[in-house]
Amino acid sequence: MQHSAMQLILQAGYVVKVVLLILLFFSVVSWAIIFYKYRYLSRANKETDTFLRSYRAGRDLKGLLITTRPLNLSPLSNIFKFTSSENIVDKAEIKRSLRRFSALESAKLEKYLSFLATTGSTTPFIGLFGTVWGIMNAFRGIGAAGSASLAVVAPGIAEALITTAAGLVAAIPAVIAYNYYLSRARQMIIEMEDFSEELLDFFSKGME
Repeated sequence: MQHSAMQLILQAGYVVKVVLLILLFFSVVSWAIIFYKYRYLSRANKETDTFLRSYRAGRDLKGLLITTRPLNLSPLSNIFKFTSSENIVDKAEIKRSLRRFSALESAKLEKYLSFLATTGSTTPFIGLFGTVWGIMNAFRGIGAAGSASLAVVAPGIAEALITTAAGLVAAIPAVIAYNYYLSRARQMIIEMEDFSEELLDFFSKGME
């Protein structure tokens, strides 16, 4: 079966081959993003737990800065570290810094997810285009052969349906991963927004 499928791909027209290459590109990049986001979010969660343990232990600013130095993926650690490095003079400026750094961390958490969304929404249609084109070639083959027998029609239809299958293979993991990682990112963003209120009190007390 694998051999016959490969034969159909090799014997396909240039348009169908281009469609398959485009779908392969989307699929490879999507899987690279899926593995990257898994590692990134897992490490970010672990670093957040490490930072929160130090923060809840009641360490002072200097001790917390030492703790956060190697924690570069945790959004909570980063907004604490970056805000503490600013020359803050009043509470309003603390709020602005926390909002700015929170927005930057939110963008990091959602980075590359738009590509997964694009893959999930466009690759089925790209595959469908290849299918339509392949069916057109099959009908042209029928006209050239002057026969509508299964032996004439089957290769062209099978070639066309391969692009539909390839489009779904690229789209389904991307959609699942997008929904999963977006949910995790939003949970971390909510956690970060809640923690920003605590940091506002923390830095405000340090100014008194």
